[in-house]
Amino acid sequence: MAKDFNNPQIVDGYDEHIRKLIPGYELIHLQVHALLKTYVSEQAHILVVGCGTGYELQYLADQFPYWTFTAIDPAVVMLEKAKSHIEDLGLEQRITFIHGDTSILNSLDQPFDAALSILVSHFVPFEYKQQYFQDIAQSLNKNAICLSYDLMQISNHQQLLALKRLTQSIGLSEKQSQAMLDRLGQDFFLIDIPQMCNIYQQAGFKSVTTFTQILNYYGFIAFKN
Repeated sequence: MAKDFNNPQIVDGYDEHIRKLIPGYELIHLQVHALLKTYVSEQAHILVVGCGTGYELQYLADQFPYWTFTAIDPAVVMLEKAKSHIEDLGLEQRITFIHGDTSILNSLDQPFDAALSILVSHFVPFEYKQQYFQDIAQSLNKNAICLSYDLMQISNHQQLLALKRLTQSIGLSEKQSQAMLDRLGQDFFLIDIPQMCNIYQQAGFKSVTTFTQILNYYGFIAFKN
């Protein structure tokens, strides 16, 4: 069974744990910031899929004061955590929170200028991945950018061992890192890079490339047809 992001204990410890679990967590967001600043106009409406506890939203709202955001998440406890965090910072006027998965995007009228899917699609089951990205594509303006970052397919034991050792170097214990490996088949639905590029293209995107890699974690950049 995948990790329950409606569990208050898991949600409360998420921000601390994610930095031990995901190598280069802050670096991911720095790269996303640089790409958004390069490709997106000064005034824009941004879609954040899987908003987590609100760290990403806070960071982007601080960096881009003229942007507005719509944040969706299927886990209501996680969504409420993010909403509370944003309200505490006084940023709620610029951010709309919606409980639901990407299918909810079909009911929204205003298209987006960019979409972020950071550490989300690797949780989406194989049979729903293309629909996931298609929902995102259909919510975007023409030529809008989509950025994603996910764990990709692990093909041998050495890759697993390297990932385990890297997470230990950034804070996971031996027990925690082994538990991470043991749960990969339950929590994640991993595909390879050509499969991801094909899914993007079939969903309605063009110019699909990778923009970063840390071991088996890859960032993808694509543009709406």
